[in-house]
Amino acid sequence: MNVCYDGNVLKELLRLLALEKIEENIFRGQSQDLGFGNVFGGQVLGQALSAASRTVESDFHAHSLHGYFMRPGDAKKPIVYTVDCIRDGKSFVTRRVVAVQNGLAIFSMATSFHRDEQGYEHQNTMPDIKGPDGIENEVEMARRLSNQIPPAILEKLLCKKPIEIRVVNPVNPFSPKPMPPKKYVWFRAIDKIPDDEATHRYMLAYASDFHLVATSLYPHGKTFWSSDIQVASLDHSIWFHRKFRMDDWLLHVMESPCAGKARGLNIGSIYTRDGALVASVAQEGLLRLLKK
Repeated sequence: MNVCYDGNVLKELLRLLALEKIEENIFRGQSQDLGFGNVFGGQVLGQALSAASRTVESDFHAHSLHGYFMRPGDAKKPIVYTVDCIRDGKSFVTRRVVAVQNGLAIFSMATSFHRDEQGYEHQNTMPDIKGPDGIENEVEMARRLSNQIPPAILEKLLCKKPIEIRVVNPVNPFSPKPMPPKKYVWFRAIDKIPDDEATHRYMLAYASDFHLVATSLYPHGKTFWSSDIQVASLDHSIWFHRKFRMDDWLLHVMESPCAGKARGLNIGSIYTRDGALVASVAQEGLLRLLKK
């Protein structure tokens, strides 16, 4: 599926993540070309969680997932997801998902579901961050920098997106300067999403991969556009804490506490606009220096 397609782009994304059931505990998802050359990691995350969610009762909700990216996916081909039902308990359900393309595993994930219970509550306080009102979105930024972007890439960047993203403290992708390893991103779906809680969670999994690994490039004055570095996601974890809506603004507070050995660690906290911490994210990315 090309990133520029006719019709409602949000409905197309929901359809992409919903998957086709082809056998008991086996699902197939189409792929989406976002201009990265390979399948976007968030797509595989969202589809894998969608597949696992289809095998549990509706009163169980995903509370954590831990996934590993093993091979790049081909954006021109579908992906098959096999779900292994590890355990069905009274309070917790465990699933393992493997994403297969061309006969090889490209991603594996363990995820756990929990039936809602009452208990103690506390959370970190959301930082005082500007926005989202008055901050340009990524399409507006691409339009402003259009004279510096190759036409083939610009065409994809200017397409209407199902997730609107507004970066509070962006870097100039063509002339980056070292900055503290912290990034603040507002995001939301561009239209209403059905009330099904599983849908909002796998949509969040999809969106949580945007910008995360790039945070570890901030202090080094590098971006995905830099020609002397290879960047890729290695793993991804999410903990879901509270209910939320993907069609309301969410703030992703990201920081990179460490980089070394050609890897960068990134930690994220996702808040609602009124300050509720709804999810925590962790990802390690490849930061490989290329020989000139």
